[in-house]
Amino acid sequence: MRRNGWLALAFNALFLAFILAPILVVCFVAFTPEGFLSFPTHTWSLRWFRAIANYPEFIDAFFASIWLGLLSSAIAVSLSVPAALAIARYRFPGREPITALFLSPLMIPHVVLGIAFLRFFTTIGIGGTFTGLVISHIVVVLPFALRLVLASAAGMDRSIENAAISLGASSGTVFRRVTLPLIMPGVASGWALAFIQSFDEVTMTVFIAAPGTTTLPVRMFLYIQDNIDPLVTSVSACVIGLTVAFLVLLDRLYGIERLLAGRAAQGEET
Repeated sequence: MRRNGWLALAFNALFLAFILAPILVVCFVAFTPEGFLSFPTHTWSLRWFRAIANYPEFIDAFFASIWLGLLSSAIAVSLSVPAALAIARYRFPGREPITALFLSPLMIPHVVLGIAFLRFFTTIGIGGTFTGLVISHIVVVLPFALRLVLASAAGMDRSIENAAISLGASSGTVFRRVTLPLIMPGVASGWALAFIQSFDEVTMTVFIAAPGTTTLPVRMFLYIQDNIDPLVTSVSACVIGLTVAFLVLLDRLYGIERLLAGRAAQGEET
């Protein structure tokens, strides 16, 4: 069978439908005029989008999630760049254990992380604070940022750096003017993925968040425990729309071709 035969196309179409169907259903339900969850088949309404303004706790939680995602993803990427360059370029004792340590949060259930962070932060006196949330989210999103930055670093052509050094550029200038621009697709993609992961995190955050530091996913989780109206679907539709717009903008600015090339180079090296 040809690689792009009808059977492969049908499988891809079914796979995309399976992935996108829940998202589309949530977005459609958000436009229902009814006071309960229903699929609008006759009339469409912005009732539940207007209702968001009557719940300022959702708006406050949204901005809290934005600030939390920005801080945790920025710090995670700042830590990932030197770590990725060291791992990609040098062979040193403990390289594999250090890499496994950085990626270990991917293997630990977030429920376990939440309980552990709750105990630790309470012991050192920062339980329920925004600082504790930032620290915990850095730990969770760091593996996502590191993997993408590492892919770009592994696929980078170092001859360009050597040319800059031969022309008299200092190490700081080489990093700022050559290395960083070359790995920028991985840095930007890693930051975006880390931000989305931080913004969407609920399993661990529900253990750590306090009434004054509640994020949007936690607020939505608490809301649906006592309510079954479509308000949460309208909030979800707004978040989905903002996420899609953000990813389209990021793809227009950087694209993914160079990142995929970096992943291929990393796979050949390992």
